[in-house]
Amino acid sequence: MAGHPRHAPRSPPLSSHLPAQARGCSDPSHGPGLARFNALSPEASRAVLLHCCGSRRWAHRVAAHRPYPDVGALLAAADEASYDLSQADLSEALAAEHSAELDHGAPYAALLALDAAHAEYERKFGHAFVICLDGHPPEEQADQLLGAIRRRMGHEVDEERSISADELRRVAQSRVLDLTRWLTRSEGASVAEIGLFAPVG
Repeated sequence: MAGHPRHAPRSPPLSSHLPAQARGCSDPSHGPGLARFNALSPEASRAVLLHCCGSRRWAHRVAAHRPYPDVGALLAAADEASYDLSQADLSEALAAEHSAELDHGAPYAALLALDAAHAEYERKFGHAFVICLDGHPPEEQADQLLGAIRRRMGHEVDEERSISADELRRVAQSRVLDLTRWLTRSEGASVAEIGLFAPVG
């Protein structure tokens, strides 16, 4: 949302978290998606990685270590790069996020409550609310999301920034995995289309 329901810097709000969507996809560990990612140009690889985390330094680091032998190695590199973000890198990444959204089928009262909570959060902390909700079924996400915002509103700015950095790391991991799956499914996509990677779930 910057969690469940993901993107590139300032792409359309995709619930701020390109969700992990296993939906019938085979294990991408050694599949064509990873091979296509390894074969992208440096520019195209950085472009798709910016949809996973909005830090240019993060995207450059992950792209520069290609080729990856398997998805586990790619995820480990993404994790390491996330832990190594400077404060400026983190600010850049958080600025690219959009606050988590609920499915449009959610109750109207929940949508209104979430809008109000997001506005209050962003006024206090100056960036979108980032959370990874992988593992929570859709019917639980409204309660999980609203509860998390309310808890985290009580944090000091520095504490919340640290928590947001950790959630952003988890979100980036999920988006990287999504990227390999998307590349597997979109075998006929051009380099330009790959550069616009932004699955909606």
